[in-house]
Amino acid sequence: MEIAAYFGETPLALIPFATSIVLVLGMPEAEAAQPRALVGGHLVSTLVGLAMLAAFGRSEPAAAAAVGLAMVAMRASGTMHPPAAINPIIVVMEAMKPGFLLVPVGLGAVLLSLYAFGWHNLARRGSWPLRWW
Repeated sequence: MEIAAYFGETPLALIPFATSIVLVLGMPEAEAAQPRALVGGHLVSTLVGLAMLAAFGRSEPAAAAAVGLAMVAMRASGTMHPPAAINPIIVVMEAMKPGFLLVPVGLGAVLLSLYAFGWHNLARRGSWPLRWW
């Protein structure tokens, strides 16, 4: 996550993956811990945050509405990943630039998926993910 923060020029405290790490490594069988939900949920919720920021600017009501819309968008797209609900808040309240979608969010989600794959299949001798898509 530090690498994603560095390349995205984003403070480490604004990298939205702490709860995703807990979910993916601690509850790997959960639907929300599968790669589609992990990567898709972070991307979808960040896109919603960027759209709300563009439409309404930096404000608490816009951030709150963005979380609700992100939940709807994740549900509709089959990418429900509850930890990703923080992304629209970060995007709107910190007025993040569109590049935040790719780095650190996109890169971080992909790196976490790769790490989880290695951890569960090599270190734990498990079989993660249950499904890729």
